[in-house]
Amino acid sequence: MKDLYSHHFESADELRALFAEVGYIASPQIATTTYLSFHLQKPVLVEGPAGVGKTELAKALAEMLDVPLIRLQCYEGLDEAKALYEWKYGKQLLYTQLLKDKLADVLDGAVGLAAAIDRLHGHDDLFFSEHFLEPRPLYQALQQPGGCVLLIDEIDKSDPEFEAFLLEVLSDFQVSVPELGTIKALVRPMVVLTSNATRELSDALKRRCLHLHIPFPDAALERAILQKRVPGLSEHLQRELVAFVQAVRTMDVRKAPSVSETLDWARTLLLLNAEHLSPDLVRSTLNVILKFEQDIASASEQLPRLLADVAKAA
Repeated sequence: MKDLYSHHFESADELRALFAEVGYIASPQIATTTYLSFHLQKPVLVEGPAGVGKTELAKALAEMLDVPLIRLQCYEGLDEAKALYEWKYGKQLLYTQLLKDKLADVLDGAVGLAAAIDRLHGHDDLFFSEHFLEPRPLYQALQQPGGCVLLIDEIDKSDPEFEAFLLEVLSDFQVSVPELGTIKALVRPMVVLTSNATRELSDALKRRCLHLHIPFPDAALERAILQKRVPGLSEHLQRELVAFVQAVRTMDVRKAPSVSETLDWARTLLLLNAEHLSPDLVRSTLNVILKFEQDIASASEQLPRLLADVAKAA
């Protein structure tokens, strides 16, 4: 079976073109960093505002390489058991109940408690084998025969203790299971970590990764994304829409519209058969791109200025 490193990318430009084929419009910086990550076999830490395509990068990479995407969603309280493996205690208990009639055979001839325990010790490893192991994302990633893209999403939401545990995995791509021994990666996964910068990550983690910051796209790149993802939108409406979203991002809002919200608004306007941005249409659909009432109210108040800026830009 071929693994993910059987692919050959001659340049970052080639990688960028392949991203476009799977529907992901990558900037030159994204393509270059991914190209280096692939050839250096180093994880890439992707930072930037929510909704700019950090998670989509991992999804597109897995599709392009034709390997599974394994996702570990981080959160406060995430520990090694939830990320690596757990024992199927319910299954172990069930098998114990089903096999209790066999205990008499196992203990036959044992004299005294010590002898009985010695007999049982000879069989306890049966209940701590891979048959009773519940693999979690990190363990699954190490066991993929052709490799995978491992997405560690929102690493900044995890605790520093979990981040420290992750350092060992990212250094050696192997883990120790006391009952089974050391589990090494069959094929080293491509690792994408994402962060919204809600807390400062350790220098040790950053040293193990290539760094990539994805900002909000400029107007030209956002139009290219729209053209690829919402092809039914007219060029005129596309320009108006992008110009409006770009203008809103310059406002003092609690949450600026993300690329995903730009796409949602484009699909909304397409569904409403809109031909251009009118004041009434914008007011009735602002809740698609703005998620807080004070932001909607602020944009509504400044709507004449925003639409005037749109007219100039479009």
